[in-house]
Amino acid sequence: MPAANPRITHKHFRLDTVKLKHAQKALSAATETETVERALQFVINEDQRNRATAEANRAFLKSGIAIRDVFGALDA
Repeated sequence: MPAANPRITHKHFRLDTVKLKHAQKALSAATETETVERALQFVINEDQRNRATAEANRAFLKSGIAIRDVFGALDA
């Protein structure tokens, strides 16, 4: 019988049960599988945010904008 979603595969992991339960509670997941799915999605989203932030920083620095220290905190 073919799987309902061909992207989903059956995997076996050896995981720390205390960490898994802690993550399950932190992510408000009903099952261990849902916990792993949510944790993976969290990591993927965080990576996308980090890449977007890095690109925005590069664009900002390339723009040649002048940054002034109006409080004089950077003057040594």
